Amino acid sequence: MVTLPAIPSQAAPAPDGSARVRDDQWHLRYLRAQEAQRISQGEGVVVAVPDTGVDPHPDLKNNLLAGADMIPGGNGDGRQDGNSHGTCMAGIIAAHGRGRIGALGIAPQAKILPVYDTPSNGLGEPDDLARSIEYAVRMGADVISVSAAGSPTAAMQRAISTALNADVVIVAAAGNAPRDSGVSYPASAEGVIAVGGVDTNGGHAVVSVIGPELDVAAPAVDIYCPSLNGRYRVSTGTSDATAIVAGAAALVRAKYPDLPASEVVHRLTATAVDKGPPGRDDEYGYGVIDLVAALTADVPPLPPDWATATPPPNNTPTTTVAAEPAGGDSDDNSTARGLATLGVIVAAAGGYLLWRRRRNADDPPPRISR
Repeated sequence: MVTLPAIPSQAAPAPDGSARVRDDQWHLRYLRAQEAQRISQGEGVVVAVPDTGVDPHPDLKNNLLAGADMIPGGNGDGRQDGNSHGTCMAGIIAAHGRGRIGALGIAPQAKILPVYDTPSNGLGEPDDLARSIEYAVRMGADVISVSAAGSPTAAMQRAISTALNADVVIVAAAGNAPRDSGVSYPASAEGVIAVGGVDTNGGHAVVSVIGPELDVAAPAVDIYCPSLNGRYRVSTGTSDATAIVAGAAALVRAKYPDLPASEVVHRLTATAVDKGPPGRDDEYGYGVIDLVAALTADVPPLPPDWATATPPPNNTPTTTVAAEPAGGDSDDNSTARGLATLGVIVAAAGGYLLWRRRRNADDPPPRISR
């Protein structure tokens, strides 16, 4: 399993960056986060972050729940991070800042459930991630943000099925080029939102992989976020874009608490800003996430038979073909998460309905690219 690792980049300015980090968070302006947060701030929503743990950063600690450790080496409740990757992801989702200073997340009133499943060296195991996902479901998480890539082990497939059947929105990083050549698992799994990236100009980020499984894109380049010891990091990769989309899902779940997970995903894809060729494409999916439209647009519901899923049998086998490092996020701390094993999943009878990659014929037409 691989937490998409760090691509070195310069750190936020001294002494700790809190006075200027908000201005450095270009993605908030690009996504019109301030306007969206006048409608919803993710209140009442719990977002699970299985990762390297989450440090109680001053910009985040009020939204940080006690979680759990899936592996030895933590402090028992997920609120310790020796790497900074998990803290960054949690901050992108739900940092509350300190008034006008400090980092601000997409959903600053959402709660973060931290799960420590990857040691500080960044090398984790897919079955530890599977246990993290199952724990998050038991604890009532509404959204699970997976900035990692791993192999589709039987345990991972069971965990994804369990979360989807529990009406949890799962968001996962597509993967980073050149280390990844296609959309990684679990982003490639049916029912999971596969997130790619755009750069500061709104174009396809070169770090983001492409592929037919891609659903949406979000800012993935030079994303400033909380780090260790009250400081900040600047990060690049589809991990960051994933955290942004997880925050968007939290906003939608807070605004529309009765929507099932499938409709939350549908709302995010149907309101995305179309980029590239009209309609869904392999670089942007359905388009770049639009926070305001996701909260305000009149989106026709999915047909009733699209809102349910039949999971494959738990004993679906996998055949390992190769193993290679997966790509990742940027920081002065390099973050890897084990080896991404490319697997061939043997098809089972039945399977998930493809609601997440279909656009309803009655959906609004593609909107103007920005």
